[in-house]
Amino acid sequence: MTDVVATNQTIIVVGGGISGMTTALEAAETGKQVILLEKRPYLGGRVSQLYKYFPKMCHPTCGQEINQRRIKMNKNLTVITQAEVSNISGDKGDYTVSVTITPRYVNSNCTACGDCAKAATTEFDDEFNYNLGKRKSVYLPNAMAFPQQYVIDQRIIGTAEADAAKAACKYGAIELDQQVETLDLKAGAVVFATGWKPYDANKIQAYGYDRFANVITNVEFERLMDPHGPTNGKLLRPSDGKEAKNIAFIQCAGSRDKNHLAHCSRICCMASLKQTNYVQEKFGDDGKSTIYYIDMRAIDRFDDFYQNVQNNPNVSFIKSKVAKIDEDKATGNPVLHGVNTEGYHRYANQHDLVVLATGMEPSVDFKGFPIKILVNDEGFIEHDDSNGGIFAAGVASDALDVNRAVQHATAAALRAVQVVNQVAGA
Repeated sequence: MTDVVATNQTIIVVGGGISGMTTALEAAETGKQVILLEKRPYLGGRVSQLYKYFPKMCHPTCGQEINQRRIKMNKNLTVITQAEVSNISGDKGDYTVSVTITPRYVNSNCTACGDCAKAATTEFDDEFNYNLGKRKSVYLPNAMAFPQQYVIDQRIIGTAEADAAKAACKYGAIELDQQVETLDLKAGAVVFATGWKPYDANKIQAYGYDRFANVITNVEFERLMDPHGPTNGKLLRPSDGKEAKNIAFIQCAGSRDKNHLAHCSRICCMASLKQTNYVQEKFGDDGKSTIYYIDMRAIDRFDDFYQNVQNNPNVSFIKSKVAKIDEDKATGNPVLHGVNTEGYHRYANQHDLVVLATGMEPSVDFKGFPIKILVNDEGFIEHDDSNGGIFAAGVASDALDVNRAVQHATAAALRAVQVVNQVAGA
């Protein structure tokens, strides 16, 4: 990586999810030199961990494949994975971005044949599947991983297992002596497309996520449904592996709550409406979904989708903020307690599985940023002239769905291009 050339005409994009890829590609396709940094070993971000998009219910893989092809074809774009920004200094048109790159221990000779993984024996929690399953110590992060190269977990470096993986490789792709590398890169503009993380459901103590195996989050539910996920697409309860046919979806789990996230995360209602379709997909009329909600926010073009779910006789809606969850010891079923505000009826409803629609929060604490930028109360970067040549793309700016995140990322690319154009003309 030491041969990476960057000047004040370069645009650096931090974060390689759907927004980061969009920003980098749109800027590079105008002819600008762009460096895309991603802390994971692969591009795609959280979108790559989805089973399907709403409202069309298509798989993310087609959009990923198109972006990956565009990246491969664009000589103006340099991608660096396993790279994190450790510092940033300077001003609009003249930034220095310090980057720390952790070793993959696998070089570009890798053909993804998988022989190295066959030699590995140790297993670790699978981060891609939100730790719902295991992966080997030598692994391909996911089926659509880009770059399509294996990764060796640092925890086996220096062991006989790592040596066995290297011996199994026919292409000289494994370099066990790789070291942490640091780079100082120049840039005229920097775009943060660092995305989001699910709100920590452990903090919502009344819902027992940390105590009841059959209470999971909406992002975990996505991985359970994926044929490449930990259950090969079978909708099984974590506690006992039984099919979960009666599902409760709890809206605003941590959102719109002054004790947790004050903001509405915008995607949660549509995510749960989408996920009721998964239940029907697996079990037909035997699959039952109940949505517990404060109010449903499916606006604009999403209203038709909402109406279709409402018309499904296998989906019920209960207007209520669930007060607490406990567990039926005999069955392992979560039991939801609360009051249906339409008639004020108390309930104690059992379900096979509970899915918490947890909210979105920024994945980076921008309030501790080394350069002063304007950040709102929820921790998202505001668009403001005082930020100079630093911009946010996608969910780094606000809670957004995929479509709006991509639109926002395109706008961020244009703003960054304007900055470097001004530097060039100065």
